[in-house]
Amino acid sequence: MITGKSGATTVVMNFANDSTNTTTSQILSEDNYVKTSIEGVNLQVGDWDNGNNALRASSRGQNKFEASTSMGPVGIKYQTEGDDSDDSVTLSTELSGVALSYKEKHKAEEIKVSTTVSGVSVSYFAMNSDTANSDKSVVEVSGAFGGVDIKVAQANADSNTCISGDTWMGDFETTASLAACASGTTAYDLDKGQDVRAISLKTAIAGNTVEFRNVDVDDVATKDMSYNEFIVTRPLANGTTFEATYTDLDDSDATKDSAKLDLELAVKF
Repeated sequence: MITGKSGATTVVMNFANDSTNTTTSQILSEDNYVKTSIEGVNLQVGDWDNGNNALRASSRGQNKFEASTSMGPVGIKYQTEGDDSDDSVTLSTELSGVALSYKEKHKAEEIKVSTTVSGVSVSYFAMNSDTANSDKSVVEVSGAFGGVDIKVAQANADSNTCISGDTWMGDFETTASLAACASGTTAYDLDKGQDVRAISLKTAIAGNTVEFRNVDVDDVATKDMSYNEFIVTRPLANGTTFEATYTDLDDSDATKDSAKLDLELAVKF
C-alpha cells in the first residue's frame, strides 16, 4: 500500500500479488482513491472495497464517488458508482445513546441500530429488498463476564436470499450472485434461506488468548451444518504472533465432515 498526504487530501494506492497458478503471477491494482475535505464536506473518489459484514460479501466498486457531511446531529452520506441503480443515501444519528443509521438504495434499504447497556453491547443490522422473500438480518449481543468475552449472534435469511458475509460468525463469502447463492467457492457457502447462530467465548490463559466458537447453520432440509473452532493466539518476540486454529465440522452430508488444523505465524517488520 502506498499512501500520500498533503493537508486535507490523502491519496491511497493498494496493490496485490495475484498468483493464478504455480508459474504465473501478476500485480493487480486494488484500492485506489483520493480523499479530501472542502468546506466541511468530506469527498472520496476512486476504486475501493466496501468491506465484509455479517450478511453479505465485500465488493470492490470502480469509479465511485462519495460525499459526506453533517447537519446538526444528523450525518448525511451520498455514494454512487456512476449508475442510478448504484446510488445510495445514508442518514445517521444518535439518540439517547442509541446509534441509528438508515441507508436508502435502489429497490433496497439497510437499517442499523446499536447501543450499550450496563456493559452489554447490542446491535441489529437488516438488509431489506423490494424483491419478495429477500430480506435478511442479524442481531448480536456481546459483553465481558468474569474475565470471559462472550459474543452471541443470530443471522436470518428469507427463502429467496442467502447469508454470504465473512466475520467471526464464519466465512460464508461467495463469488456467486445472490440469485445463485451457494457456488462452491468456499468451505461454507450457504443455500437460500439458511440461518446462522454463533457463539464465541474468549479469555486469557497463561499469556495466550484462547477462543472457542460454535456455529450452527440450519433451516433448510438436509443442509444442516455445524462446527466447533478452537483458536489459540500467543505473542512471541519482536512483534511476531503465533496462532493455531482447530476446526471440527459436522455436516448433514457425512462426506463433508472434516477436522482441520491451521498454524499461522505473523511477522511484524
